[in-house]
Amino acid sequence: MLENCRSELRHVSGRTLPLICKRRGFMIPVCVFAKPPEPGNVKTRLIPELGREGAAELAAAMIIDTWHTLASTPDVRPVLATVRPGVFPVAVDARNIWLQGDGDLGARLERILRRSLTDAAGAIAIGADSPSLTVAHLQAAIRALEDHDAVIGRAIDGGFYLLGVRQCPEGLLSGIPWSTCETAESTAQRLRDHKMEVQELAPLFDVDLPGDLRVLAGYLLRHPAVAPATRAWCVSNHFLENGR
Repeated sequence: MLENCRSELRHVSGRTLPLICKRRGFMIPVCVFAKPPEPGNVKTRLIPELGREGAAELAAAMIIDTWHTLASTPDVRPVLATVRPGVFPVAVDARNIWLQGDGDLGARLERILRRSLTDAAGAIAIGADSPSLTVAHLQAAIRALEDHDAVIGRAIDGGFYLLGVRQCPEGLLSGIPWSTCETAESTAQRLRDHKMEVQELAPLFDVDLPGDLRVLAGYLLRHPAVAPATRAWCVSNHFLENGR
């Protein structure tokens, strides 16, 4: 696919790399890491607040909104990267459902990113729990990969909601402390340790803990046009006082 694209070359950190192809129709894989939204198996830290069913319903709503954002972004290939087969609340071509495989999150991210890079000049992985993620964020990430080796979008809790790379050597993400306040910084430093030029996106919040529900409600009240499925869940569960 890439040989038919109009490409340029640049020299970064002692090596020459092809720029992300600008030809209309080129698809950069954007891989959503998500579990089937089954009660008891997703958003477990929200279960004390929402119950098993409520946590699963919120997870499903955020998957719907994330997938809609991808579908609305030009020139991306939406991929659902899942831990196991299951029922999802979105329609996905079977060719675009990829199993993450075994190992910790670093191993699974590496596996999906390398698969994406087999026929693309860049690859992006995102979570499904950042309702404030927009088309503009994804387009900014794609632009960043045109002249950077990697791009990262930090979450305000210290993790990250987006990671994009132009290459993914073996072991790139091994030994990262996952699910801590140091995850994003450790990841960014690891990329720099591999001589990668890293662009950072604006930070966003994600929804993992009961306190994040208040942040979510406040955001949706200030931004009435975003995340309609998540908004509908919040309204039906009385998290938006004025019902907007």
